[in-house]
Amino acid sequence: MPIPPPFATPPSSVPPGPALALLLLGGFRAMVDTATLELAKRGHPDVRANHEFAMRAIQGGTDSAVALAGKLRITKQAAAKTIATLEARGYVTRAIDAADGRRRPLLLTSHGQDMLAQGQAILDDLRRTWAEMVGGDRLADVERVLRTLVGGPVDVIDAGAWLATE
Repeated sequence: MPIPPPFATPPSSVPPGPALALLLLGGFRAMVDTATLELAKRGHPDVRANHEFAMRAIQGGTDSAVALAGKLRITKQAAAKTIATLEARGYVTRAIDAADGRRRPLLLTSHGQDMLAQGQAILDDLRRTWAEMVGGDRLADVERVLRTLVGGPVDVIDAGAWLATE
């Protein structure tokens, strides 16, 4: 799987703390950019990282704009805009709640489910590529160290708050 050009290494004039933050962000961006390019080739040319976060939340049972705003830690207006975008692109639909006809819970469409499955496969392939580049043991060490540094499970859903771009 092709990997986009590497992000520039922070210049030596950048202090160690910010340099580490930039390297971590660069790794994340390299993975996201690769996935976005590959998803476009596989029939999903219009998805962004924040769309994936929203669809994962919806897949997990978040079924309204208010709930999505809380899960992603964004405004209700941003959640509504994201939902409208996902509906227009065929990734999400609204059902009719049998118990309350006014309520229209969010559901992923088969197109949305396919995008999530394709994205996961792409990221798994990219991880294998990186393991081949640096060695599986070294990559596993990096993952163990990062788990230790972040102090437990990472709620990837909330990353959407600072990635929210259209």
